[in-house]
Amino acid sequence: MTPKLESVLERLQEAETTEDLSNLVLDLRDIFDIEHVVYHCVKSSGDQYGILTYSHEWEARYVEQNYDRIDPVVLGCFQRFQPVEWKSLDWSPRNVRRFMDEALDSGVGNQGLSVPIRGPNGQFALFTVNHRASDDQWARYTETHQRDLILVAHYINTKALELDHSASLIAVPPLSPRESDALSLLAIGYSRAHAAETLRISEHTLRAYIESARLKLGSLNTTHAVATALSRGLIVV
Repeated sequence: MTPKLESVLERLQEAETTEDLSNLVLDLRDIFDIEHVVYHCVKSSGDQYGILTYSHEWEARYVEQNYDRIDPVVLGCFQRFQPVEWKSLDWSPRNVRRFMDEALDSGVGNQGLSVPIRGPNGQFALFTVNHRASDDQWARYTETHQRDLILVAHYINTKALELDHSASLIAVPPLSPRESDALSLLAIGYSRAHAAETLRISEHTLRAYIESARLKLGSLNTTHAVATALSRGLIVV
């Protein structure tokens, strides 16, 4: 576990109110040396909750103009399960280009990474980091920080659900010793090949344990499974 991720987890464990959570999300700018951070969730009831570092003027303008209807980030994340690099999205329509120009003028960075998160009972959340940087600078940044940011996204969402007393976490069956071992090794950064070698099993068998754990946890992918297992105390690293 990296020092940055460890510091975030410590803060999350101590968070007892939504204000604590908001302060942590805002502090992620300094922790990860990033200009903007956004956590936004839509509950199954339709109620919304957001923490963001964009200007109040841009936030009001975005809502007033219903930009969520054309924002490629929002539309793209609704259609995807994996992290979304903003540069991979279609910004070519004229109205979308105008929207992006206005966003840039309002202080939004030209580079972004968004993590879509599906929660229990239809909850949907989006965690975004955003920055002004060249393509090369951003590629180096995401190569260094992407794994931690994905895990942080899921940890924050789990804490938000925990603090929202109207949302109930789905009970999870216990993981088997081998499932726990497999996720624990991935959590501390082992490759699948290294994890399989450590457990003295084939990579095919390792994949079976990971997939079994993922299904038990109701996770969308391996990274989400690791984050869920850690946040619920099913594995310790």
